[in-house]
Amino acid sequence: MTDQGERPALGRNKDFNVFWLGQALSVLGGSVSLLALPLLVLHATGSVAQLGLVTAVSGVAGIGTGVFAGYLVDRVDRRRLMIVCDLGRGLLLGTLPLLWAAAPRIWLLYVLTVLVGVLKTLFDVAYVTAVPNLVRPQDLTAANGRLMSTFAFGTLLGPVAAGFLAVAVGPDWALGVDGATFLVSAASLAWVRFPRPAGEPQAPRRDAAGQRLLQEVFVVGFRFLWTHPLMRPLTVLLTLLTFVTMGATDLLIFRVREDLGRDAATLGYVMAAGGAGGLLAAFAAGALRRRLGFGTCWLASVALIGLAVAGTGISRSVPLIAVLAAVSMFGMTLAGVCSMTLRQEVTPDHLLGRVTSAFWTVHNASGPVGAAVLTVLAARHGVPAAGLAGGALCLLILAAGLLTPLRAGRTAAVPKAAVAGAPAGAPAGGPRRPWRPYHR
Repeated sequence: MTDQGERPALGRNKDFNVFWLGQALSVLGGSVSLLALPLLVLHATGSVAQLGLVTAVSGVAGIGTGVFAGYLVDRVDRRRLMIVCDLGRGLLLGTLPLLWAAAPRIWLLYVLTVLVGVLKTLFDVAYVTAVPNLVRPQDLTAANGRLMSTFAFGTLLGPVAAGFLAVAVGPDWALGVDGATFLVSAASLAWVRFPRPAGEPQAPRRDAAGQRLLQEVFVVGFRFLWTHPLMRPLTVLLTLLTFVTMGATDLLIFRVREDLGRDAATLGYVMAAGGAGGLLAAFAAGALRRRLGFGTCWLASVALIGLAVAGTGISRSVPLIAVLAAVSMFGMTLAGVCSMTLRQEVTPDHLLGRVTSAFWTVHNASGPVGAAVLTVLAARHGVPAAGLAGGALCLLILAAGLLTPLRAGRTAAVPKAAVAGAPAGAPAGGPRRPWRPYHR
């Protein structure tokens, strides 16, 4: 099995570059769906509350899957799992236009949302755990930055494509296009090797000690998060932030499409501006993290997101809303690159699936509730009130973060340590070590 140390530099790393290019097309298709699905819901119902409910259902599906996703990812071939997930999503989205033409019913979108949400969560957990095995440790931040830049680039072009497709052939066929991109992604993954690091133990297939299944599925990952000096406050604060961000996109879409009466193409341009902000953050994340440290970058991102959510709610200027969309995506992308890299750096490979799954399950748990609350608030009191409430919550999260270890911009990462076999009551990250200033 190939060791990470034998991996070539990032520019000459064939496995990573094939993986990167395949995901680039898949992300582009996913960005089409990001706009096409809400447009289809609004076309079928005209209700912002229904739009929020579909978003909430998607979040619930992801949370439910997240409980066991890490356990599965740590015990199966990760490449095969990702290929199966891509093929499943390709089939579901590819057949939607035909099913919608035969019977345009809103329940079809709920079923689609649940099934695609399950497959997406499984894929995403496997995706995060695979990246550290594709590149050298010193290339990890740069690799995550490139992958996040791909997401941002897809967010830049996808909504524009979705707007034109929705006008030309309808949002249902736009979703079908997304299905085709997943098939290409599955094909690209067949050319990529995902070896485990030579020094990392494989997760046991059977539990010789007779531990409870629940502990293996979820508690191990959660214990690691809770005993890590940075991951604990990050998980708590991100849970509160997700309450705002999952519904913020729905507010933006409804604000431009319904409140301001602009067409799908205009909405596509607004969301594309958000992609431009994310693209800028992806390229700048490595330098910003080295200069400012993880905590400063993450807390600044919260401030930017709060400003953008509040501004989107009260502004009636489409160009200004586009700028705020760019600010919001800059913050979310910068925070995403930094938090994902930190998690990969401090977690042993054989636990990374369960730690990632626990991390996402905990902080995403508030997302469906937040989406429902914000969209219901918008339906009853208007988007401005909902936007200001979301911005105020972001300010509270920022203030709370300043009272945690996150306020120290540069904090030393706890080295990877095996935690699965730690005795009861022992810290999940191994012995506590003193934290010291550093640049990541």
